[in-house]
Amino acid sequence: MLDVRGLNKVYEGSGRRVEAVRDLTFSVAAGELVCLVGPSGCGKTTLLKCVGGLLRPTAGEVVLAGRRVDGPPDGMAFVFQEYGRSLFPWMRVGENVELPLKQKKGLSRARRGELVADALASVGLADAAGAYPWQLSGGMQQRVAIARALAYEPEVLLMDEPFAAVDAQTRADLEDLVRRLWRERSMTILFVTHDIDEAVYLGERVVVLSASPTVVREQLKVDLPDGRDQVHTRVAPRFAELRTHVYEQIQAAKRGTERPVKSGLPRQ
Repeated sequence: MLDVRGLNKVYEGSGRRVEAVRDLTFSVAAGELVCLVGPSGCGKTTLLKCVGGLLRPTAGEVVLAGRRVDGPPDGMAFVFQEYGRSLFPWMRVGENVELPLKQKKGLSRARRGELVADALASVGLADAAGAYPWQLSGGMQQRVAIARALAYEPEVLLMDEPFAAVDAQTRADLEDLVRRLWRERSMTILFVTHDIDEAVYLGERVVVLSASPTVVREQLKVDLPDGRDQVHTRVAPRFAELRTHVYEQIQAAKRGTERPVKSGLPRQ
């Protein structure tokens, strides 16, 4: 579904040259949920913006379903970290969710209304269409942002640290929401997070990035049961093993160790 091939991004200006991403290559299969983690400042957001067509890479390419990404593609939606900035406060919730649908040709007003209602119901906000974003809690606002992406019916959903600004309890609820929507809608999700526990809990696979300039350090299959919950999954011995392994790789990346460390991670 999604191929990142030799991606490189260099920022230049004011006499400075910063190589944020260097030779990144990985793939995401159709219907897969992949999490990206790495040291702070390693270029995760830059990578995601290149994948989403919001930034033009310096070299390499991103291919979505066989088509090169040269700008924001029709089959992709983005959920940003700062939900407060991505929602228009003067527009009601339903209008915020409907907004990108107006760019889709051939969608009648009635069909747009159906998609908005279905998306809001999917995130538990069926009765919130008439409210304004500022009347909702932070967690509810992020649900609105997710609903807006769902209404667009994307092939691929990109999520850039979407739960970083909410409290721990809300974060847990939203993690479970993403897992449920992923299963129900058979979406392909690329999820960027700085939280190692979140990456292991959510993902089928965790792609560990190096320090900047970024390359793929390791790709780790998360062999936890598909049916996960916040209480039992996070106390399972296998969860602790995977979390520790990813943590060790990130710490090694910060130290500049070139090869993945051998942590004795049991394989199952």
